[in-house]
Amino acid sequence: GGCFLVGSVLSASAGWAGMAVATDANVRTTQAADKLGLNAALRIAFTGGAVMGFTVVGLGLCGASIVFYLMTLGYDDATSGQQLRYAADSLAGFGFGASSIALFARVAGGIYTKAADVGADLVGKIEMDIPEDDPRNPAVIADNVGDNVGDVAGMGADLFESYVGSIVAVVALAKGDVVKTMLPFWVAGGGIIASVVGYFLVGTKEGATQKQLLFALQKGTLASSLLVVVFTAA
Repeated sequence: GGCFLVGSVLSASAGWAGMAVATDANVRTTQAADKLGLNAALRIAFTGGAVMGFTVVGLGLCGASIVFYLMTLGYDDATSGQQLRYAADSLAGFGFGASSIALFARVAGGIYTKAADVGADLVGKIEMDIPEDDPRNPAVIADNVGDNVGDVAGMGADLFESYVGSIVAVVALAKGDVVKTMLPFWVAGGGIIASVVGYFLVGTKEGATQKQLLFALQKGTLASSLLVVVFTAA
């Protein structure tokens, strides 16, 4: 029960943090694009997304590691393999807690935003002949709120659930083997370091084309992927 609660709280926290940062980053990105140029806007937008990404993996890895360690305590008469198996069973509750919040955030946010979207389209486009996402239509506000809940907060909780679930699955398959049990934690930690390196490689020049903008993002992705492979092999 405690592991389930911790997983739920951390999953909700990841989604909430991502939503809070995204709303601020959107405004700052627009301002930077107008006043500072393309590269500054790209950096602000990418940084806003990176905050959510690092929050998800940070809470996921730290939460799973701490819960797993705490669940190995209290079994003084058991072997190390048995302690790891007991902890793996408890860690599954942590994953279920994360999944429950992801489900509710995705479904609830999706239903809300779709209802608001349909309402805004019916009233705005059909009855009043107002373009989509026009500020004269009050339903647009509800639509954007739903987008934030479903597509940002829901996505954050969903990513948290997937990230934690992959760790929990490998720990469960390890069946008490120390090296195999620690492998997903080592790979996840190496992935965070690789992502930090890749984050600093993202950037572009003023007046960049669509292809150059995509390559700016691909640089970070490729560098991070290569470093993950190196860290995993090491």
